[in-house]
Amino acid sequence: MTTDVTASVSLIHNPVLPGFDPDPSILRVADDYYLATSTFEWYPGVRVHHSRDLVHWRTLGGILTERRLLDLSGAGDSCGIWAPDLSYVDGRFYLVFTDTASFESGYWDPRNYVVTAPDIAGPWSDPVPLHGHGFDPSFFHDEDGSTWMLSMSADWRPGRERFAGIEARRFDRAGMRLVGPVHRLFEGTSAGMTEGPRLYRGNGWYYLVTAEGGTSWEHQVTVARSSSLTGPYQVDPAGPLLTSRGRPDLSLQKAGHGSLVRTPAGEWYLAHLTARPYEPLGDCVLGRETAIQRVDWTEDGWPRVAGAVPAVRVAGPDLPAHPWPAEPEVDDFDSPQLGPQWSTLRRPASADWLTLAARPGHLRIHGGQSPVGRTRPSLVGRRVTAPRCALETVMEFEPAGFRQLAGVTAYYNTRNWHYAYVTLDDDGRRVLEVLSCDSGRRTGHPSARVELAGAGPVALRVEFDGPVVRFGYDRGAGWHDLPVELDATILSDEHAARVVRGEPEAWGFTGAFVGLWVQDLGADGGYADFDRVRFSTRPGDDGAVK
Repeated sequence: MTTDVTASVSLIHNPVLPGFDPDPSILRVADDYYLATSTFEWYPGVRVHHSRDLVHWRTLGGILTERRLLDLSGAGDSCGIWAPDLSYVDGRFYLVFTDTASFESGYWDPRNYVVTAPDIAGPWSDPVPLHGHGFDPSFFHDEDGSTWMLSMSADWRPGRERFAGIEARRFDRAGMRLVGPVHRLFEGTSAGMTEGPRLYRGNGWYYLVTAEGGTSWEHQVTVARSSSLTGPYQVDPAGPLLTSRGRPDLSLQKAGHGSLVRTPAGEWYLAHLTARPYEPLGDCVLGRETAIQRVDWTEDGWPRVAGAVPAVRVAGPDLPAHPWPAEPEVDDFDSPQLGPQWSTLRRPASADWLTLAARPGHLRIHGGQSPVGRTRPSLVGRRVTAPRCALETVMEFEPAGFRQLAGVTAYYNTRNWHYAYVTLDDDGRRVLEVLSCDSGRRTGHPSARVELAGAGPVALRVEFDGPVVRFGYDRGAGWHDLPVELDATILSDEHAARVVRGEPEAWGFTGAFVGLWVQDLGADGGYADFDRVRFSTRPGDDGAVK
């Protein structure tokens, strides 16, 4: 595993996937590079991104697009799809992933699955259940034709190490089943919380890459190696391959959970999780993102990232530049299905509640459950990718009563959100109101209440301005800001954390969304039509610590 370091005219600008796109699994197939990322309680499950040069990336959409492949009904906040792994062997793609049912009080209730496809675009096979010993599964395809499944090993017992090490077991590809004994490969370092295993082979060694230290400020990428797949594994004596621990001055924080890829010319890169707080060690409203670092190899066969810290700008590989067309700012909803920038909460984008055909050029969303409902919510959102951004839409909605609401939201989870919505008052007047929820406590904003005289469309806007969220509306005479500034930092992993004395902290793992939200709390058939959406970011806003 030696690298011929070649001068490169290209630069990788991190994060390459801004906004909530964590736990990257990077894969090269011929000249194509793919990044698969976690999606938690959002559909489609497992987002896939595509590049030809590691510099320019486009989102292809998700793999688990329907209930046949994934059922998130009832999924808790930050549960669902954790840390997928994408691999390729003998002309077929393999995706292994965890569907996590819970993660509080030392329990996870994970179940691992595998799906396969002849092409990254599918069709993907029905999920085959694997074990539920722990989460963060990955496949390693060895040179002898064997395949192994790795995962962390979870231990629920009080007083034990919950992250009990990394285990591996043979996987029979022909029979699509696990076979043989479980092998405990690695118990981790003193950093603890050993997870996210991936295995590589070269120069006579098996290299085990793991995530350690938790997913926050102490996160790191650890490398160990062995001459035998089943161990024992020796940890790199130089310490972590990558971490931002102890460096609050760095723009990229929480660096960890990495996977390696090699270019045809022998250059190596590490895709990894990162985050950009608005102030040193502050709230990360954008969630956990994906970055890429260059990797060189020492003479004695250890991988190295320069300084072992994440860099915002990195020398790209010796590959022809391959930019993609820019994503349009405006979605006029003229396509037969939602674009890859959109996600839906806990249920797939299916005709039973969402349609682009009922009214051409419009997205019709039938109202769903309340903001705390976990089986039938009607929220169509997209990731917040910059500290300063805005979503604008034109909505037509005639509520039949106070149980019907529709509008735009700045959303993190069922307990943390801001919402500007149109509804009907008791006297029959259509009104625009704003409601916030902070850690489960709702607060109305009477000063922002506006009577919407007459019928017809209303334009709505939700705007992020660093730590502030604002809402606005337009009835045809220009935009009016609603007179309330709301706290954007409640829409962060840090704020969503729940602490119970004597039990492990339950973190949030997603990131802020902006979106279109419709409720029909009485199940009376209410819906809203959205004519178009414009999503814009402030040019040059890279989200770095100021």
